Amino acid sequence: MAAEKVFIVGIGDDGVEGMTSHAVRLIEEAERLIGPDSCREAVPARLRDRLETVGSLDDLVDRIEDLQGQRLVVLASGDPLFYGTARFVCSRLGKDRFEVVPNVSSMQLAFARVKESWEDAYLASLSGLSTIERVIEKIRTVDTVGLFTSDQWPPNVVAASLLEQGLQGYQAYVCENLGSPDERVTQGSLKQIAADSFGPLNVMILVRPGGPPETPDEAGRRFFGNRDELFLQSRPKRGLLTPAEVRSLALAEMSLTSTSIVWDVGAGSGSVAVEAARLASQGRVYAIEMDPDDHGLIEENARRFGVGNLKAILGRAPDAWAELPAPDSIYVGGSGRAVASLVVHALLRARSDDAAYWMVNIARGIEQMDRIRFEAINPNFLMAATKAG
Repeated sequence: MAAEKVFIVGIGDDGVEGMTSHAVRLIEEAERLIGPDSCREAVPARLRDRLETVGSLDDLVDRIEDLQGQRLVVLASGDPLFYGTARFVCSRLGKDRFEVVPNVSSMQLAFARVKESWEDAYLASLSGLSTIERVIEKIRTVDTVGLFTSDQWPPNVVAASLLEQGLQGYQAYVCENLGSPDERVTQGSLKQIAADSFGPLNVMILVRPGGPPETPDEAGRRFFGNRDELFLQSRPKRGLLTPAEVRSLALAEMSLTSTSIVWDVGAGSGSVAVEAARLASQGRVYAIEMDPDDHGLIEENARRFGVGNLKAILGRAPDAWAELPAPDSIYVGGSGRAVASLVVHALLRARSDDAAYWMVNIARGIEQMDRIRFEAINPNFLMAATKAG
């Protein structure tokens, strides 16, 4: 007999009042309810005798296993798949055993309260972090931030830490007890937030009023392999630049010297070109790009990283390189350009005896609550060859 389906249902501080009729019916029909103690007050009084509270995610998994065969509902705050319990229990017990019924997450509510879009926001949970230095470095590079604060890192401590690191340009919001009768939203500068105190249930939002992100002190500290977020990118194409790991491999295969002449064809926002210019410090790098917006970003990133030997060329291949000096190395990147991978492959085979190929698959570790999960970046196909003679 197949195991009884387990429902993971999101619930807010407003309880069943803010839930769909489907979610309410699942709770009322459940034989057993399992959830954190914080959900107790949100459950109707008539159903609280069915609620069993658990103190950890491991305890939750154990109780789900113990109660197999019963109509079971797991209660979770807000959206169970957004820094919540659903990802953990599904990974441990298998997705097929569960159905997730989300509520509005507290993060979503917070952005709604301050009337800011969160589609490009950097979101993070500070729970379990011994230091927030990496979070602060990420905050430097973005315009909008949403933080789940913690007992160790409440909003006033976060604001003070940001000020200590020289970040002052953000408008801050602290949204407390969202969805409950004592909901409160506090707006102020980082200095004002640092001088205030707040309850434990809150979301902190940071919004940069205008202008480009600050240049992190570490921008350009590395000759190559700089973190992706240190490069300015256009909003519609954010995340499409060559990843740091692939960029490092490509630059190594280009065998650059300090005096190399380099073409970066289909340069995008210029991450490869910028790092090639740092390596070929006495040479010259030409970043060829047909998109005017990206062409402008190449120039901005060159200034950001302090490279004066990079020239951005606005134009379409092959006409754009007609008057450029002959290169020692060429990098062809991007997608949807005039030069297709199959054509490049055929050219390499015809002109080289040492063509090599890689399919680069990389997963980056991301801290989530008290655990680390790995998030895969898109696979990258890389080819390299040395022209005979």
